Amino acid sequence: MRDAYRSIARESTGEFKDRGSKFLGYIFPITEEAQFHNRQAELRAQHLKARHHCWGFRLRSGLERSSDDGEPSGSAGKPIFNQLLSAELVDVGCIVVRYYGGTKLGVSGLINAYKQGALLSIEAAEIVTLYNTLKIEISFDYVHMGRLMDILKQTEGKIVDQVLDLHPKLHLQVNESETGTTIDFIKSRILGRGIEDITEDTSIEGLSFAVLENK
Repeated sequence: MRDAYRSIARESTGEFKDRGSKFLGYIFPITEEAQFHNRQAELRAQHLKARHHCWGFRLRSGLERSSDDGEPSGSAGKPIFNQLLSAELVDVGCIVVRYYGGTKLGVSGLINAYKQGALLSIEAAEIVTLYNTLKIEISFDYVHMGRLMDILKQTEGKIVDQVLDLHPKLHLQVNESETGTTIDFIKSRILGRGIEDITEDTSIEGLSFAVLENK
């Protein structure tokens, strides 16, 4: 399904050792860049004696970054990032912390070590399939309430909250790609018309729709 994406349920770790150097991989869920840098600061404080903190992250928004943090160019951040890419993970950050063991590994050795540090943390993670969703805010007059509730049961949406006061409304969470068809379906059922006859401009007295971002 085009709304589906892969991420992780919670932070996980992995450890790889090579010729005395220790590579500690941390992978964790994020939804914005600031969250990544907050966790990065925590790990730097936790591993003050580590030589390098190399990393990569991918967001659903398309923002992607990686850093070698002082290692030779392309030897650390890119291998970490490529493991996220290979696993098709988004909304995740991965940091591999290196404790130097006294023996130089060379560029090829570093590439393998940072790859393994990231890979082991990914293998330890719980991979989850999530969905891009939006909320449809439906404002309605009470005359429509009974029929509307029956129709909503026929959709794939989920009522996530509702207000039943002088100005009743509810929020229906749906997959992002289905927002337009869901609204058209509701309108068609209320009006008793075929969905092919419904357009964005089709209006119903006492019933209105707005598409909202999920917070």
